[in-house]
Amino acid sequence: MSTQPATAPLLIACALGIEHLALRTGERGGAGGPVTLLRTGMGPKAAERSVTRRLADPVLAGAAVLATGFCAGLAPGMHPGDLVVAEETRDPEGTVPCVETDLLVKELVRAVPGRTVHTGPLTGSDHVVRGHERSELLATGAIAVDMESAATLLSAVRAGERPVAAVRVVVDAPQHELVRIGTVRGGISAFRVLRSVLPAFYEWHRSLLLPRR
Repeated sequence: MSTQPATAPLLIACALGIEHLALRTGERGGAGGPVTLLRTGMGPKAAERSVTRRLADPVLAGAAVLATGFCAGLAPGMHPGDLVVAEETRDPEGTVPCVETDLLVKELVRAVPGRTVHTGPLTGSDHVVRGHERSELLATGAIAVDMESAATLLSAVRAGERPVAAVRVVVDAPQHELVRIGTVRGGISAFRVLRSVLPAFYEWHRSLLLPRR
């Protein structure tokens, strides 16, 4: 991976208004370069359009991109408020490996002490996944699913070489299904966790700016 400029920007993308609110009101410790918070809208097509359009701005040339928000956990034992750090995102359009995931895990443990952090593949879907679909996706090796991360990262790398990552907060899980993915009821703990993750994202971003040997 090539070294980024000292002022390389960071684009943080989420889909829902409630996710955007959590991030916007969360703790801001300052990143290594300019930060843009983008609400893409719900679903892979909306994410693709929004991210592609935003990265066409020369100001965001070479920007690191981090997809975040809520997700559905697939593995037994997951609980609302758990964190998922994607080792890769995948959907029918392709697979994108994530960068510096070990550092993200370390910084998330520091930023949100006491929360479980899961690592593994994060898969994409064009609809809210429930019931038997969870076990089918788990059988592919994925540990969580959401509708925008895979499309966000694929659009980002198609727009140019750049570091990418995805961090999601579990808002429902096999034993804790919500009626709607966007409901706050049952997801209050996930909202609080999402408010606390920005310092970890900024540390990840700063690490990308360090010279590579």
